[in-house]
Amino acid sequence: MPALAPTDFSARIVWLGRVTSETQRIRSEPNTEIALDWDGIPGDTHSGLNRPSCSRLLSQYARGTEIRNVRQLAIMSEEEVAEIAQEMGLETLQPEWLGASLVVSGLPDFSHLPPSSRLQLEDGGMLVVDMQNRPCQLPAREIAEDHPGEAKRFKAAAKGRRGVTAWVERPGVLRLGESLRLHVPDQRPWAGRAT
Repeated sequence: MPALAPTDFSARIVWLGRVTSETQRIRSEPNTEIALDWDGIPGDTHSGLNRPSCSRLLSQYARGTEIRNVRQLAIMSEEEVAEIAQEMGLETLQPEWLGASLVVSGLPDFSHLPPSSRLQLEDGGMLVVDMQNRPCQLPAREIAEDHPGEAKRFKAAAKGRRGVTAWVERPGVLRLGESLRLHVPDQRPWAGRAT
Protein backbone atom coordinates (compact mmCIF):
# COMPACT_ATOMS: atom_id res chain seq x y z
CA MET A 1 0.00 0.00 0.00
CA PRO A 2 1.40 3.45 -0.93
CA ALA A 3 2.52 5.68 1.96
CA LEU A 4 1.18 8.82 0.27
CA ALA A 5 -2.37 9.30 -0.97
CA PRO A 6 -2.95 11.54 -3.99
CA THR A 7 -5.82 13.95 -3.38
CA ASP A 8 -8.21 15.81 -5.65
CA PHE A 9 -6.80 19.07 -4.26
CA SER A 10 -4.41 21.20 -6.24
CA ALA A 11 -2.96 24.66 -5.91
CA ARG A 12 -2.25 27.18 -8.66
CA ILE A 13 1.09 29.02 -8.55
CA VAL A 14 0.27 32.74 -8.43
CA TRP A 15 3.69 34.17 -7.47
CA LEU A 16 7.33 33.02 -7.58
CA GLY A 17 10.35 34.61 -5.93
CA ARG A 18 14.00 34.27 -5.02
CA VAL A 19 15.82 35.78 -2.03
CA THR A 20 19.24 36.68 -3.39
CA SER A 21 22.48 36.24 -1.52
CA GLU A 22 23.62 39.79 -2.31
CA THR A 23 21.68 41.09 0.69
CA GLN A 24 21.03 40.19 4.31
CA ARG A 25 17.37 41.02 3.77
CA ILE A 26 14.48 38.60 3.32
CA ARG A 27 12.86 40.49 0.40
CA SER A 28 12.38 38.21 -2.60
CA GLU A 29 12.69 39.13 -6.26
CA PRO A 30 9.70 38.14 -8.46
CA ASN A 31 10.21 35.49 -11.16
CA THR A 32 7.97 33.87 -13.78
CA GLU A 33 9.80 30.52 -13.83
CA ILE A 34 12.26 28.80 -11.50
CA ALA A 35 14.14 25.58 -12.27
CA LEU A 36 14.62 23.73 -8.98
CA ASP A 37 17.63 21.53 -8.30
CA TRP A 38 18.49 19.28 -5.34
CA ASP A 39 19.59 22.35 -3.36
CA GLY A 40 16.26 24.14 -3.90
CA ILE A 41 16.21 27.44 -5.80
CA PRO A 42 19.62 28.13 -7.37
CA GLY A 43 21.11 31.37 -6.05
CA ASP A 44 18.57 31.67 -3.21
CA THR A 45 19.93 32.35 0.28
CA HIS A 46 17.97 29.31 1.53
CA SER A 47 19.39 26.86 -1.01
CA GLY A 48 21.67 23.99 -0.11
CA LEU A 49 21.46 20.38 1.03
CA ASN A 50 22.58 21.39 4.53
CA ARG A 51 22.26 24.58 6.58
CA PRO A 52 23.28 25.91 9.99
CA SER A 53 20.60 25.39 12.65
CA CYS A 54 18.78 28.51 13.79
CA SER A 55 16.80 29.75 16.78
CA ARG A 56 13.86 27.51 15.81
CA LEU A 57 15.89 24.43 16.83
CA LEU A 58 17.64 25.59 20.01
CA SER A 59 15.94 22.77 21.95
CA GLN A 60 17.69 20.27 19.65
CA TYR A 61 21.04 21.87 18.61
CA ALA A 62 23.42 24.65 19.44
CA ARG A 63 22.91 27.55 17.01
CA GLY A 64 24.98 27.04 13.87
CA THR A 65 25.12 23.22 14.02
CA GLU A 66 25.15 21.81 10.48
CA ILE A 67 21.87 20.01 9.76
CA ARG A 68 19.87 18.83 6.73
CA ASN A 69 18.13 21.73 4.97
CA VAL A 70 14.38 21.15 5.03
CA ARG A 71 13.74 24.91 4.67
CA GLN A 72 14.78 25.32 1.03
CA LEU A 73 11.48 26.99 0.13
CA ALA A 74 8.91 29.15 1.93
CA ILE A 75 5.43 28.58 0.47
CA MET A 76 2.44 30.74 1.35
CA SER A 77 -1.18 30.79 0.25
CA GLU A 78 -2.75 33.77 -1.47
CA GLU A 79 -5.82 33.41 0.73
CA GLU A 80 -3.84 33.46 3.98
CA VAL A 81 -1.69 36.40 2.82
CA ALA A 82 -4.95 38.32 2.22
CA GLU A 83 -6.12 37.41 5.75
CA ILE A 84 -2.84 38.65 7.24
CA ALA A 85 -3.13 41.94 5.32
CA GLN A 86 -6.72 42.41 6.46
CA GLU A 87 -5.83 41.79 10.10
CA MET A 88 -2.96 44.29 9.79
CA GLY A 89 -5.30 46.89 8.28
CA LEU A 90 -3.54 46.84 4.89
CA GLU A 91 -5.22 46.65 1.50
CA THR A 92 -2.55 44.24 0.23
CA LEU A 93 0.61 42.52 1.45
CA GLN A 94 3.27 41.94 -1.20
CA PRO A 95 4.79 38.41 -1.28
CA GLU A 96 8.29 39.81 -1.77
CA TRP A 97 8.06 41.54 1.64
CA LEU A 98 7.48 38.11 3.20
CA GLY A 99 10.47 36.35 1.66
CA ALA A 100 8.16 33.91 -0.10
CA SER A 101 9.56 31.41 -2.61
CA LEU A 102 6.11 30.85 -4.00
CA VAL A 103 2.53 31.78 -3.32
CA VAL A 104 -0.24 29.37 -4.25
CA SER A 105 -4.00 29.62 -4.43
CA GLY A 106 -6.75 27.06 -3.92
CA LEU A 107 -5.67 24.82 -1.01
CA PRO A 108 -7.77 25.35 2.12
CA ASP A 109 -6.06 25.69 5.52
CA PHE A 110 -2.72 25.73 3.72
CA SER A 111 -0.46 26.54 6.69
CA HIS A 112 -1.73 23.40 8.42
CA LEU A 113 -0.93 20.82 5.73
CA PRO A 114 0.34 17.64 7.36
CA PRO A 115 4.14 17.41 7.55
CA SER A 116 5.51 15.13 4.79
CA SER A 117 2.70 16.09 2.42
CA ARG A 118 3.89 16.41 -1.17
CA LEU A 119 3.18 19.09 -3.77
CA GLN A 120 3.75 17.60 -7.22
CA LEU A 121 4.71 19.89 -10.09
CA GLU A 122 3.17 19.43 -13.53
CA ASP A 123 6.52 18.14 -14.87
CA GLY A 124 6.76 15.51 -12.10
CA GLY A 125 9.03 17.47 -9.75
CA MET A 126 8.09 17.09 -6.08
CA LEU A 127 8.23 19.33 -3.00
CA VAL A 128 8.02 17.87 0.50
CA VAL A 129 6.28 19.94 3.16
CA ASP A 130 8.42 20.03 6.31
CA MET A 131 6.21 22.00 8.69
CA GLN A 132 4.37 25.22 9.33
CA ASN A 133 6.56 28.30 8.95
CA ARG A 134 6.54 30.37 12.13
CA PRO A 135 6.14 34.15 11.94
CA CYS A 136 9.26 36.19 12.66
CA GLN A 137 10.31 39.84 12.61
CA LEU A 138 12.24 39.72 9.31
CA PRO A 139 9.14 40.30 7.14
CA ALA A 140 8.07 43.13 9.48
CA ARG A 141 11.32 44.94 8.62
CA GLU A 142 10.48 44.71 4.91
CA ILE A 143 6.86 45.78 5.47
CA ALA A 144 8.09 48.76 7.52
CA GLU A 145 9.76 50.26 4.45
CA ASP A 146 6.32 50.79 2.90
CA HIS A 147 4.03 50.72 5.97
CA PRO A 148 6.01 51.65 9.10
CA GLY A 149 3.00 51.96 11.39
CA GLU A 150 1.47 48.61 10.51
CA ALA A 151 4.65 46.48 10.36
CA LYS A 152 4.66 45.74 14.09
CA ARG A 153 1.32 43.92 13.64
CA PHE A 154 2.78 41.31 11.27
CA LYS A 155 3.91 38.63 13.73
CA ALA A 156 0.54 38.37 15.52
CA ALA A 157 -1.46 38.60 12.29
CA ALA A 158 0.64 35.90 10.60
CA LYS A 159 0.37 33.34 13.42
CA GLY A 160 -1.00 30.12 11.89
CA ARG A 161 -0.98 31.72 8.41
CA ARG A 162 2.72 32.01 7.50
CA GLY A 163 2.61 29.03 5.16
CA VAL A 164 4.97 26.06 5.18
CA THR A 165 8.61 25.31 4.59
CA ALA A 166 9.52 22.67 2.04
CA TRP A 167 12.41 20.93 0.34
CA VAL A 168 12.98 19.43 -3.11
CA GLU A 169 12.46 15.67 -3.30
CA ARG A 170 12.66 15.68 -7.11
CA PRO A 171 13.83 18.67 -9.17
CA GLY A 172 11.45 20.29 -11.62
CA VAL A 173 10.40 23.68 -12.97
CA LEU A 174 7.97 25.99 -11.17
CA ARG A 175 5.97 28.20 -13.56
CA LEU A 176 3.42 30.91 -12.88
CA GLY A 177 -0.10 29.63 -13.52
CA GLU A 178 0.80 25.94 -13.28
CA SER A 179 -0.68 23.58 -10.72
CA LEU A 180 0.72 21.62 -7.80
CA ARG A 181 -1.16 18.45 -6.84
CA LEU A 182 -1.42 17.65 -3.14
CA HIS A 183 -0.48 14.19 -1.82
CA VAL A 184 -0.90 13.51 1.92
CA PRO A 185 0.51 10.83 4.23
CA ASP A 186 -1.81 7.85 4.51
CA GLN A 187 -1.98 7.73 8.32
CA ARG A 188 -4.15 8.97 11.15
CA PRO A 189 -3.01 11.92 13.33
CA TRP A 190 -0.68 11.02 16.21
CA ALA A 191 -2.74 10.08 19.30
CA GLY A 192 -0.08 11.39 21.72
CA ARG A 193 -0.67 14.96 20.61
CA ALA A 194 -3.60 16.81 22.19
CA THR A 195 -5.77 18.61 19.65
